[in-house]
Amino acid sequence: MSKETLDCRGLTCPQPVVETKKKLALMPYGVLKVLVDNDVAKENLIKLAGSLQMEVMASEEDGLFTVTLLKEVREAAAKEDTGNNVLLITADTFGRGNDELGALLTQSFFYALAESDKPLTAVYLVNSGVKLACDGSAVLDSLGKLEELGVSVYSCGLCLDFYQLKNNLRVGGVTNMYAIVEALVKSRAVIL
Repeated sequence: MSKETLDCRGLTCPQPVVETKKKLALMPYGVLKVLVDNDVAKENLIKLAGSLQMEVMASEEDGLFTVTLLKEVREAAAKEDTGNNVLLITADTFGRGNDELGALLTQSFFYALAESDKPLTAVYLVNSGVKLACDGSAVLDSLGKLEELGVSVYSCGLCLDFYQLKNNLRVGGVTNMYAIVEALVKSRAVIL
């Protein structure tokens, strides 16, 4: 049985979870101890273990949390049919209240999405969401990685024109509202 340690101290959400998932994917089975330096990361790792149906223990000493996950040998589960899953992004920040926090949440979301193993068919960007695929966007790398994974990224042409960004588009292609509506009604869609 392999026993490994992963140091995620100093990493911000969702990086400890992403790094832990990567490490677990490389382990056929065994024990993984993950070191984190905040309670939020500890709780997120406990939730990850629950979602993966793994045994988990957590301890704390002088502000250092150790989350121990047990990965057991399991027979490969049949992959579920996920069909078409699309994401509609309606703004360049997440939530209401504070734009600085909303920008950080957007970066965190797209980083986690690009690292996720859940299949996604397409991302549609409308209104100020089109800014995410243009010059200066903090999520260009994540959108590019999604494209490399086979996810289509589309920006609304009317929105690009409105913000005068058509020449600044760096990731994905241009689409129209009719095509967006068709994709949404034919797929499982999440609107943010």
